[in-house]
Amino acid sequence: MSNAGLLVPPLTPFSDDLNVDYAALARVIDYVVQQCRPQMVVAAGVEVQEYHYLTLEQRKELIARTIELVDRRVPVAVGISHSSFRIAIDLAHHAESLGAQAVQLLVPSRPFGGESTQAEQIAYFEAVARETKLPMVLYLNPGPGADVSIDATIELAKLDSVHYIKESSRDLSRVARLIVEIDRAGLAKYYTTMQMLLISLQLGGSGGTLPPPAAALGARVIDAWKAGDVQEAARLQVQFSVFPARWMKHGLLPVSKAALKVAGVDAGNPYPPFKPLQGKDLDDLTTCLHATDLFKKEH
Repeated sequence: MSNAGLLVPPLTPFSDDLNVDYAALARVIDYVVQQCRPQMVVAAGVEVQEYHYLTLEQRKELIARTIELVDRRVPVAVGISHSSFRIAIDLAHHAESLGAQAVQLLVPSRPFGGESTQAEQIAYFEAVARETKLPMVLYLNPGPGADVSIDATIELAKLDSVHYIKESSRDLSRVARLIVEIDRAGLAKYYTTMQMLLISLQLGGSGGTLPPPAAALGARVIDAWKAGDVQEAARLQVQFSVFPARWMKHGLLPVSKAALKVAGVDAGNPYPPFKPLQGKDLDDLTTCLHATDLFKKEH
C-alpha cells in the first residue's frame, strides 16, 4: 500500500503549425509533477499523448525534451512502442542515452491483421529486452495493440525485464485475477485505470495510469487510501463515475485536453482533424469539474 502511485502521461500541446509547443509542454509537465505527484512520468508512450502524428525524429525530440523538462524531479518511463522490434530497440537505446529509468512497450498486434499469439508476444518482448537493461512497463491496450489473454499476461509478467504492467481493460474479473497472480505474487507492479483505481488498491494493485488533470484527483484517492481513510478514498473515487465518462463520446484525449484547460493549463486542441469539446458539452464539463475535488485545496 505504501508504494502505490500513478504513472502519468503529460498531454502534448501543438502549435498552429502542428509542431510540438515546448513552452506549453513545460507548463503541462510542471502541473503533472506538482499537482499529480506521479511515481513516474510517461514520455510519448500512450495514445492520449498523440505521438503517432510525429515522425520518428520528432518523437525522439519529444522524449528528450520531456526528460529535460521533468528535470529529475521524478523518474521517467519512455514510450518505445512500435510494430517493428528494431525501432522499439532504437527508441530504447535513445531512452538509455537520455537517462530514463524505464521503457514502456505496447504488446503489438500483427500489422498484417489478426491477433498475435502468446509465443509471438513473448518473442517480441524478449527481442527488445535482450538489447536494453532498462526495466519495462508492459502496456496492455487492445485498441492500438493486441488483446492479450490472462495466461499470456502472466507469462509476460514472468520475464525478468517486466517490472510494471499498465492495464486498460476496466474488466474487474480480469484485473482482480491478474493483480493476485502478478502483483501480489511479486512478479510485477500492476497499474489500472481511473475507473478501477480504488478497487485496484483494495485488491493489492500498485495504482493507476491516468492523464492530467484526472491524475490530480487520482493522487488524492491514493493519499486517502494510504492514510487508511477508505470512506474518503471512496468519496473521491466516485467522482470518476461522471468525469470523464459522460463526455467519452468525444474520446479521452479531447476530454482530457478540455479538462486540463479548465484546470488552468492550456495543452491546446486535439491534432486535426479531430475536434475539441465546445458549446454545451464544454460548459457542462466545466460545471462538473468545478464541483469535484480538482478545485479544492488540500489540507
